[in-house]
Amino acid sequence: MESTKPFSISKRAVWEAYKRVKANHGAAGIDGESIAEFEEHLKDNLYKLWNRLASGSYFPPPVKVVAIAKKEGGQRLLGVPTVSDRIAQTVVNLALEPLVEPHFHGDSYGYRPGKSAHQALVATRQRCWRYAWVVKFDIKGACDNLSHALILKALRHHTACKWILLYSERWLTAPLQHEDGRLEARTRGTAQGGVVSPVLLNLVLHYVFDRWMQHHYPQYPFERYADDGLAHCQTEAEALALKAALVARFAECGLELHPAKTRIIYCKDDDRQGEYEHTKFDFLGYPFRARRSKNRWGKYFINFSPAVSSSAGKAMRQKTRSWGLQERSDKSLEDLSRMFNPILRGWVNYYGRFYKSAMYPTFRHLDQVLVRWAMRKYKRLRRHKRRAEYWLGRIARKEPQLFTHWQMGVRPAVG
Repeated sequence: MESTKPFSISKRAVWEAYKRVKANHGAAGIDGESIAEFEEHLKDNLYKLWNRLASGSYFPPPVKVVAIAKKEGGQRLLGVPTVSDRIAQTVVNLALEPLVEPHFHGDSYGYRPGKSAHQALVATRQRCWRYAWVVKFDIKGACDNLSHALILKALRHHTACKWILLYSERWLTAPLQHEDGRLEARTRGTAQGGVVSPVLLNLVLHYVFDRWMQHHYPQYPFERYADDGLAHCQTEAEALALKAALVARFAECGLELHPAKTRIIYCKDDDRQGEYEHTKFDFLGYPFRARRSKNRWGKYFINFSPAVSSSAGKAMRQKTRSWGLQERSDKSLEDLSRMFNPILRGWVNYYGRFYKSAMYPTFRHLDQVLVRWAMRKYKRLRRHKRRAEYWLGRIARKEPQLFTHWQMGVRPAVG
């Protein structure tokens, strides 16, 4: 009987956690066991996990360390728990999240139900129009350097549930296992890649930054997405003072702001004059800077707005080249649409939210690839690029639903 166990953890909670882990896929941990292999003895594996969790005898195994290359160079160490451990963490996460979520700040957007990167970007754009200065901060190795004492103190403030506290502490101190088999003990931080890590990060930064800002600087609105954040000020003097205060505040809590990524930016537009060192910044994959825009009356003006970055555009073009479309002459245009339109739709949904015209070069490049595909597939179009462009352009106008970018109006010319 479940009621005879020291901890009131239901079998249904373990089942719900398993379904979430399965939906998220994910790699195998140190035991090499995939989700498919875990499911070969699903009933027994879930029962054993529930029994250990409910009895207090569950001890997490070491976390597998995988090195992931950073865009800016260097490597990020990602922790990969075993399938069983991801399920156990999800059980705790499902119980913990409802306890802390109601207390989190409305402008904390990362890894929260009902919150998104786009919401953070919308708020940022609107505030950059109202406030001339931004303090952008990035916490250096936030997950790796969180104080265990601060995490547990924040947890105890929101729950007295013994099993949430017990297992959270065990996950914090579970060792890391490197590729060479070496075990590394942990006295700080929470493993990046752990299911429970995002809510623990948000919980600590809620007190380190969000609540602190509300108390000391309520006049400065902010947006925070996990460990990446912005605060808005009216004057350069305010921004300089706030930056210094933030450096001191994070240091007080055992965290360091990244010196190269923490800076003050002037949101320059038609109404804001003067020359300053920094007049643009990147946030959540979008560069914010002065851009030429057109109002509803057709008049051009300069405003401070986000758009897809050149590096993201380059990465998307590289991705389309990797598909080798021009080599797939055995496929029909409808086949190519079914194969690749979901990816295009994802790009448009994320990067096309603001200043869509910045995506046009990427999609024009894709259309040129499709032209080469058509020239290879159809004899009548070989060595006739203009004819192939005209053929593809007619299809784009007749059947724009085939490709997402055609529905945006980015189509090959018909003549």
